[in-house]
Amino acid sequence: MQALDLDESYRYCEKNTKERAKNFYYGIRLLPPEQRRSMCAMYAFFRYCDDVSDGDIKGSKADLLKQWRQAIDGGEAGSSKILPAFYDAKRKHAIPSEYFHAMIDGVEADLSKNRYQTFEELYRYCYCVASTVGLVCVHVYGFDHSPEALQMAEWRGIAFQLTNILRDVAEDLSLGRIYLPQDELAQAGISEADLLSGRDTPAMRQFLKEQVTRAQDYYARASKLDERVDAPCRSSLAAMTSIYQALLNKVGQMGCTVLKKRAKLSTVEKLRLAGKTLLGKS
Repeated sequence: MQALDLDESYRYCEKNTKERAKNFYYGIRLLPPEQRRSMCAMYAFFRYCDDVSDGDIKGSKADLLKQWRQAIDGGEAGSSKILPAFYDAKRKHAIPSEYFHAMIDGVEADLSKNRYQTFEELYRYCYCVASTVGLVCVHVYGFDHSPEALQMAEWRGIAFQLTNILRDVAEDLSLGRIYLPQDELAQAGISEADLLSGRDTPAMRQFLKEQVTRAQDYYARASKLDERVDAPCRSSLAAMTSIYQALLNKVGQMGCTVLKKRAKLSTVEKLRLAGKTLLGKS
C-alpha cells in the first residue's frame, strides 16, 4: 500500500480529529484553515501514539512505538495515512523533534509504569504526554518565541494532564493504574484499598481538593499564555482551556464521587464555552 498524497493525508487527519478529539476539537475548529489542518495532523500523530499504548493495535507495542519514533525526523511515509501531513506541518511550523520524542517517552512509560512515587516523577510524565502537546500547539498557532511563552505552554499542558488524571481516576483504578503521588497518598493516610473502595472520608475529600488546587495553580501560572500567541488563534486556545477548567471545576464539585464515576461535560456545555470565547465573553 502506498502512502496517501498530501491532501488525502490531511483529510484523513481532519476526519480522525473530528471523530476522536472529544475536547480539543472544540478549540481546533476555531482555528484559521491552515493552522486547523496542521493541528489535525499533530493530533493524529499524538492519537496514534496513545492508541499504540492503550488501544487494540496488533503487534508489539514497544516495536510499533520504536518505528514511530524513527519516523519523526523524516524519511519515507510508507503506508501511513498520517505521516505525509505530519511531515508537512512539522516543517511548515518549524516544530522541534524533541517534543515528539518526549511524547513517545511518555506513552512508552505507560507500557511498564503504573505508579509514581512523587509529584516530581508525575510532573515529568505529564510533561511528556501533555506539555509536549502544548508546546507543539504554540508553534502551530504562532507565538512571540519568548522563553516565558514556552514555560507557560509547558505549565498549561501540566494543568490539562492533571485535569485528565482526576477526570479519569476511576477508569485508571479499574486498569490497575494510579497517577497520584504515592508519597502524598501515604502522608494523607490513604491506601490503594481506600481508593478502590471510593469511600467518602474527610481525608479523601481533602486529598482530592489538594489535587484540584494544584491543577488550578498551573492554570494560573499559564494565564498570560493566550496573549503571547498570534491573535487569530487565541480563541482556539481560550476555548480549549475554558473547557478543561470547567471539567476541573466539575471534578471539584464531585468530590469522592470521581473515584467511581468519570467527570465529563455535555456537548452543550462545551459548545457554550467555545462560543463564549469566540465572542470574547468571560
